[in-house]
Order: sequence, then C-alpha cells, then structure tokens
Amino acid sequence: MIQIRTATTEDAQHIALLGRVTFTETFSEHFRDPKDLFDYFERTFSVDKIRSSIQNPNNKFWIAFWNELPIGYAKLKVNSPTDFIDSADVSQLQKIYVLKEFLDKKAGKALMDELMTSFENSDQKYIWLSVLNSNERALQFYDKNGFSKVGEHQFSIGKENFDFFALSKQKI
Repeated sequence: MIQIRTATTEDAQHIALLGRVTFTETFSEHFRDPKDLFDYFERTFSVDKIRSSIQNPNNKFWIAFWNELPIGYAKLKVNSPTDFIDSADVSQLQKIYVLKEFLDKKAGKALMDELMTSFENSDQKYIWLSVLNSNERALQFYDKNGFSKVGEHQFSIGKENFDFFALSKQKI
C-alpha cells in the first residue's frame, strides 16, 4: 500500500538518494562519462541542496512510501514562469521520480494526484514541465494526465545534450 505525505527537511536524505537512484535508472545509459553523472548528482541531489529546496516556500515536496520504505517523490515549484506560457501565474512540476521496481504500483499517479490537488487549490493558472523527448513512458503518463506539448528546448549535463519537450496544462 502506498502512503504519500508532505516531505519535511528530515526527508532530505531519502529524497537525495531517491533522486540519484531513479535518475540513474532512467537516464544513465545516455552518459558516456560516469564523472558527468556523478558531478550532476553532487550539484542536484546533495542532501544540503535538497534540504534548502524543501525550506524554500515556493517549493512543495511529497514523498511516497511502500511499507515504510521511501520509493519516490514529487516536487512542485510555485511561481515558475516560462517562455512557453504567456502568464505569470505558472507553477512547474519539476520532478516525479519513482524507483523502477515500484512503477507498476501506481506511485507516480498517487504523487501526481497530490501535486495536482495542491496546484488546483492554488491561485496559479498553468502548470508546466519538461520531459526528455525519448522518454515514452513519461510522455504517455503526462498525456494521460492532461498535459500537452507547448514547446521544445535543450538541456546539457556535462558533455551530453538532451532534447526536451515542454508540456503544460491549464487549470479549468
């Protein structure tokens, strides 16, 4: 059974580790140099950085558990305008990461539901996200959840360049 709750600074270690493991499970094959991946983890998934991000009032985190084991997390950044949407009332779905072995348990959907409830109860009008254009599983997941493509952009990590789709959804 999946339990979802709002994450606190005490969850920073779990979230940092989940970020590293789930990113590795999903994207490690795209990296020729393991050092690029490690350096990215040190910048993006350090415990201090996650703790600081949780304390930022514009960020909201949720953590998912399976029998008390942390298996995934989601992050919503409130007030995150983008060139892809002509509005200032925009939030960004920055992360929904779930350990591979728990993907079929619908933890991603449970995290998405929590995040979207928070968005629906906010004064924000749009929500957007970036997804690797070759990540078919994620693209299908976001399509099922009502997101549509609004643009494309690139992102670099170390020596690697990635092509992303920007997707968005408007509050009804």
